[in-house]
Amino acid sequence: MPKLINNDCLEYMKTLPDHCIDLILTDPPYNIAKYSTGNIALPFRKPLNNNIADWDNVQIDPKDFLCDFKRIIKTDGNIFIFTSYNLIGKWHEVFDSEFDTFQFFIWHKTNPAPKIYKNGFLNSCEMIICLWNKGHKWNFSKQNEMHNFFESPICMPPERLQNPKHPAQKPVKLLSHIIKIASNPGDMVFDPFMGVGSTGVAARNCGRCFIGCEIDKIYYDAACLRMGYYQ
Repeated sequence: MPKLINNDCLEYMKTLPDHCIDLILTDPPYNIAKYSTGNIALPFRKPLNNNIADWDNVQIDPKDFLCDFKRIIKTDGNIFIFTSYNLIGKWHEVFDSEFDTFQFFIWHKTNPAPKIYKNGFLNSCEMIICLWNKGHKWNFSKQNEMHNFFESPICMPPERLQNPKHPAQKPVKLLSHIIKIASNPGDMVFDPFMGVGSTGVAARNCGRCFIGCEIDKIYYDAACLRMGYYQ
């Protein structure tokens, strides 16, 4: 049975025992709302929604997560953190010296939002920070699985929830790929920014245990419903 928590993850992590998590897989806010130019007007159709949710305005400071991430992760565990161009340097500054390896992984979206006016590159790639120490778990079976690159579409219906609609919902296919290579069956996966529970769904599908934390009650309720979690 998964364990889903409706709370601030910085508070909840203090309650977790040392070295209890095999894989931290999470998608914190990117803090890119301030760069948004708003909705994009399109001819003869509804505007393209380019606004970011209010929660993205809450500033993320990687220093706030270092001590507890290091404390709760097992010695052979892995950490994967979705991030963006404006924050990857901050994560690197804080975490690089604390782990044996700091790498990045690219998710290439095969169906990114279009740029109707062809005035720049499509936002078709997202970065994922990868952290581990010597002796970590790694489940590659062949060389072509070892690319730090994965292609999949963004979430579309019916996988993408419509109510509530989470603008950063990640596809289960991508999350499952990471979980399979970075943990073993029966391991504990933790997502401190659970959102609508996609990491939990992927963990369950892969035969892993799961703890998820989400501060927004609307998203938390959606995750509980999606995972059949009732306290």
